[in-house]
Amino acid sequence: MLIAPSEEKMWEHSPTKKLIYKMTDEQINAKYEGGEQRILTEMNREKLPNFVEALKKPGYMDVRPFYQRRSRWDAKKQSRLIESFLINIPVPPIILYEKEYNSYEVMDGQQRITALRDFYENKLKLSGLQLWPELEGRTYEQLPIKIKAGIDRRSISSIVLITESTSDPEEEFFLKRIAFERLNTGGVDLSRQEVRNCLYYGQFNQLLLELASNSIFANAWGIPIHNDAELAQNNLYKKMEDAELVLRFFALRHTEDFHKGMKDFLDIYMMKSLNFSEQDIEILRNIFIKSINIAYEIYSDKLFKPFDPSTETWEKKAYKDYYDAVMVGFSRYLADADIILRRKEKVVEQTKTLFREDKSKLLTGGGKTKADIQERIKLFDNMLSQVIAE
Repeated sequence: MLIAPSEEKMWEHSPTKKLIYKMTDEQINAKYEGGEQRILTEMNREKLPNFVEALKKPGYMDVRPFYQRRSRWDAKKQSRLIESFLINIPVPPIILYEKEYNSYEVMDGQQRITALRDFYENKLKLSGLQLWPELEGRTYEQLPIKIKAGIDRRSISSIVLITESTSDPEEEFFLKRIAFERLNTGGVDLSRQEVRNCLYYGQFNQLLLELASNSIFANAWGIPIHNDAELAQNNLYKKMEDAELVLRFFALRHTEDFHKGMKDFLDIYMMKSLNFSEQDIEILRNIFIKSINIAYEIYSDKLFKPFDPSTETWEKKAYKDYYDAVMVGFSRYLADADIILRRKEKVVEQTKTLFREDKSKLLTGGGKTKADIQERIKLFDNMLSQVIAE
């Protein structure tokens, strides 16, 4: 199987699983006093103009367009925030994670920060105001002097989180993820992939977003990438589950190293991806594109749609577990692509046979354990191997 250079070593130093055993009260107290699995917090408060000015410092605060979620506040929501500051309604603090001294990641509050920055940079024209409709259509510089002074006197609070006493990088990231999930105050629960998009942002995360817009992939999952209005309403896209599907492909190529369950295993792969080089990213990009191109050549509009032996027809929707088996399977035989494509009809017929013989429904999600996942991928892998060998 073709893998990127960094993938060859990415599992070498995975920590052994911690044994869970009954502890005495003394041992529990000692664990707490030792600072294990604990977070330090700091509270800060800063005037709005100073806060926005500080955002311009290189490396000071990580605020990206795709940092937390794909949907953004519209001008009305941004304006309501400014109005809240004007009339002195308490605004929830932003949550920051100190990744290095005086260098922060935004864990919660990206929308508030973006609204403030747009306002002070005169990119926001106030609209939808309830108590100050007289200010409709104005930017910051167009406000009356006393209104500007009133807003400038307001402050924004921040809570800074610092992980404490953990030498295990995996545990540090899990602690960070839990903190993010529990502190997020956006009013809408974040999906697991939206959390990963925040915590593990890097070249690989950008690759996931890029590949999620691949036309073959998007069509197979019913994601309307060429219609912005429909795209904004698509559930897979809104929750970044399309990016998670791409992640599943890359991670499940390493089923021998699968541990902690699917969600945590995907987290671990994302964490380790932060060490990927540009060469690794390019190799992984090519693996995905070649794999999905072969899969499409074989199945066309039936891509990732299981075969139903009871009706002798193909399902109308794609299934995640079958997608895993198909994509990982083809990725392992890229060197034999020409043979597979010449024997396209044989592959399709053998696929039907797989579903007829799959009494446990493994290919459509019947089983979530490590053994089930490995067996599901093995079934498809063995089928391709037999077709190639004939």
